[in-house]
Amino acid sequence: MAPRPRRRAGGAGSGRDRLGLPQRTPRARQLEVVLSQPAPHILLVEDDRSLAEWIADYLIAQGFQVSCANRGDTALQLIEQDLPDLVVLDLNLPGLDGFRVCESLRRFSRRPVLMLTASDSEADEVRGLELGADDFLSKPVRPQVLLARVRALLRRDAQAAATPVQLRTVGALRLDLASRSATLQGRAVGLSSQEFDVLALLVEHAGVAVTRKRLIEVLRGIDYDGFDRSVDMTLSRLRRKFDDDPEAPQRFKTVWGIGYLLAPEGWVT
Repeated sequence: MAPRPRRRAGGAGSGRDRLGLPQRTPRARQLEVVLSQPAPHILLVEDDRSLAEWIADYLIAQGFQVSCANRGDTALQLIEQDLPDLVVLDLNLPGLDGFRVCESLRRFSRRPVLMLTASDSEADEVRGLELGADDFLSKPVRPQVLLARVRALLRRDAQAAATPVQLRTVGALRLDLASRSATLQGRAVGLSSQEFDVLALLVEHAGVAVTRKRLIEVLRGIDYDGFDRSVDMTLSRLRRKFDDDPEAPQRFKTVWGIGYLLAPEGWVT
């Protein structure tokens, strides 16, 4: 019987390289690149140990790196030292409370901050956002909502970092998408990350109503449920910061049953 011919490693159609090892498909190579990228690092600042362990375990299971602090003053040191990609920050903390931590970290970091609170106080939420927090989440923490907010904030931050220098203007209003800054008649207007994102969306569609559903997606990363008031609160703050009369707004107009509209004529000086 004639000897069976030997199959050469790496031959055409063999699916193996010259050493006889399986060849990597383009899909496998893409997967290797994805897997080689470091997982986002989240700093969780929470003094309730059982809650902190539960949140940390959940986020780690979702593929994030998580480090923890249980005091506000310790958290500030870790933020400056480790530069996490996102901070999940409880409001009531020993050492420094969440308000003071957020205010202090904004002096050296623009990384997103998600505040946790057991309070339903609208005043607390407004104060936190004005001090630079990007989003608020009420306790008890719902895991899927937490995950959606975290992913939305990280996605927004990554998009901002990848955005080339771009300027958008509407009359006397000027937005710099790269530095995420806004000026009105040359005067800088301080905005939280949330406020800037809403303003940028309205400027992009100046003269056209933007639906509440779309605005909620920008703010929260989840579908509008018909009850979320975060859009109204954000627009209220924008009106105040840009000197727009809330009783008869000329710049940020409410379109009943639809959403909000940035009126170009309101920015002409």
